[in-house]
Amino acid sequence: MSDTRTKTGSVGIVETKHVTFDQEMELESGAKLGPIDVAYETYGTLSPAKDNAILIVHALSGDAHAAGKHHPDDKKPGWWDVMIGPGKGIDTDKYFVICPNNIAGCKGSTGPSSTNPRTGKPYGLDFPMVTVGDIVNVQKRLVDHLGIGQLLTVTGGSMGGMQAIQWAVAYPERVVSAIPIASTCRLSPQAIAFNEVGRRAIMADPNWREGDYYGKDIPAQGLAVARMVGHITYLSDESMHRKFGRRLQDRDSYGYDFSPEFEIESYLEHQGHAFIKRFDANSYLYITKAMDYFDLEREHGSLEKAFAQVADTRFLVVSFTSDWLFPSYQSKEMVKALNANGIDTTYFEIEMDYGHDAFLLESGELLVILRDFLDSVYGEIRDRE
Repeated sequence: MSDTRTKTGSVGIVETKHVTFDQEMELESGAKLGPIDVAYETYGTLSPAKDNAILIVHALSGDAHAAGKHHPDDKKPGWWDVMIGPGKGIDTDKYFVICPNNIAGCKGSTGPSSTNPRTGKPYGLDFPMVTVGDIVNVQKRLVDHLGIGQLLTVTGGSMGGMQAIQWAVAYPERVVSAIPIASTCRLSPQAIAFNEVGRRAIMADPNWREGDYYGKDIPAQGLAVARMVGHITYLSDESMHRKFGRRLQDRDSYGYDFSPEFEIESYLEHQGHAFIKRFDANSYLYITKAMDYFDLEREHGSLEKAFAQVADTRFLVVSFTSDWLFPSYQSKEMVKALNANGIDTTYFEIEMDYGHDAFLLESGELLVILRDFLDSVYGEIRDRE
């Protein structure tokens, strides 16, 4: 048998699947939501023992399409294709990978743009507020639907890391290991502030219409500005210096007007305009608010108490030196609380100057870290069988 550890490839052409849960779910706010549609993709093959399942959970603007392509002519593969596939960090020759789209999103799972069964119209602001806990509870329904009793690991970056942590805290018996990457147990005031600026940009757009813009002109300018603000937080000072510096875009001298002149301005404008073509403004409001609400210390009294029931779940925590949105000190606080509970925890701080988005970029170091950790966890499982 060939050694796929040295050969990496794509999962190939994939399709997005859908499931509907008709039973209403009570949310943490006390509101109820149902029926609930969930879009998801799977890669690899579930083992006969069903012991090789990995749940990939996405960040704010992600979706179920984590790897491969939907069509051979697609210009880009899934959002974590660099890490998921044969021989990659999450090796689909070994593991069965599941990636759902979060509720409140706009990529196939129930969210503000979905049809409200009570009115026959899009929910808009009638969509109930959801939390990271609610998102995870829906994911649990999906895992149950797939007939999987225990997940080998739950992993994701940024908000995905929050979900991985929540899985381990809420369902420790269902999670063999958790890998939060570039994440935190609660947002800093600075991160909440940036989220609020983005929300206010959307709500200040005249086309927002209190969330009732479906079938009309969308709040494109507000959503574009929100994305521009958010994207700045995903980068780092070093990466912006290297990629753009103070270079001018398509000109040799200042224009002395307010049109975009610097390369960084043109880049952010491009990011904003690209975002409005693929994301819903109301979803941006709801998901950023869910991130703001996530706070294990507030919910449990302390991080140590939050992890008190997670004794049998192994943790791999990864942070990046240049991440100033979810800085490494937050990961270290998590590791300290895990260690205080005697939980098997491994921590890596990777030196990269790409900022928060480093977890999405090709990194040989992260690939090796994930691959070796998963090999170790899966090896222990197989030895016990």
